Amino acid sequence: MSDTTHDGALATSRPPSADEGLTAAELAKKYGLSVSGARPGLGEYVRQLWGRRHFIMAFSQAKLMAQYSQAKLGQIWQVATPLLNAGVYLLIFGVILGASKGMTLKEYIPFLVIGIFVFTFTQSSVMAGVRAISGNLGLVRALHFPRASLPISFSLQQLQQLLYSMIVVVVITIGFGNYPRLSWLLVVPVLVLQFVFNTGLALVFARMGSKTPDLAQLMPFLLRTWMYTSGVMFSIEAFLKGKPQWISDVLQWNPAAIYMDLIRYALIDNYTAAKLPPHVWAFALGWAVVVGGLGFVYFWKSEERYGRG
Repeated sequence: MSDTTHDGALATSRPPSADEGLTAAELAKKYGLSVSGARPGLGEYVRQLWGRRHFIMAFSQAKLMAQYSQAKLGQIWQVATPLLNAGVYLLIFGVILGASKGMTLKEYIPFLVIGIFVFTFTQSSVMAGVRAISGNLGLVRALHFPRASLPISFSLQQLQQLLYSMIVVVVITIGFGNYPRLSWLLVVPVLVLQFVFNTGLALVFARMGSKTPDLAQLMPFLLRTWMYTSGVMFSIEAFLKGKPQWISDVLQWNPAAIYMDLIRYALIDNYTAAKLPPHVWAFALGWAVVVGGLGFVYFWKSEERYGRG
């Protein structure tokens, strides 16, 4: 009894703690604590992404190798799929519907093949971006890393796939009488700009797809509409001749059409600067900077919510 009284006396005589009366937020600030999983600042986020650059590269290469691992022809399908699409579009649009208006078949085939491969680059990046978070929830919930690593790595995967495919594009281009010249070097900056643009789109749709998985079912229809209005199978200028100029301008200035036109201009001899819309390089750069930058910020704004709920 005396021990209990003694302990009680000590308890009542103990001086109050310096932390008494402080709120949880004040205590966290005092001891340098932060919320687990909180979104870092934009500069810190970029630094973290740079620190994960080896993971991003390795992840994209692993996804690329695994993409057709169950098929007997394996990686050949990376090239065969867009080539088969080009063959179908050649038959339907080039031969049956006459979409090659103003071009001979010899001119139309490299025109079409370049359009298919370049648009597929953007199309595949967007589709991969939609599923980047929702399709990798196990990884997102198990490990701590900047979530932007996933859509960026998927866009990088599509770039690597396009680079393999460009071998076929070059062979077809040369096969139809377009031989290497200095303008072919323009392919490099065009693909860099398109990659930045694609990555921005992938980031935007990765955030949207993380909360709305059904978006992945809707995107093929939206992308198909985009393809049909981007001049993949026909020359916008020739096909819309006699129509109001603003319609042609809107279609030619859309980013998919701009990047395709620049690749065609670089690789096809008779695809001259006269067939390009005005200020085409300014638009190519602008689309890349605006969509790439805003897409990155839009994705980062929701960083702490990915994989929750």
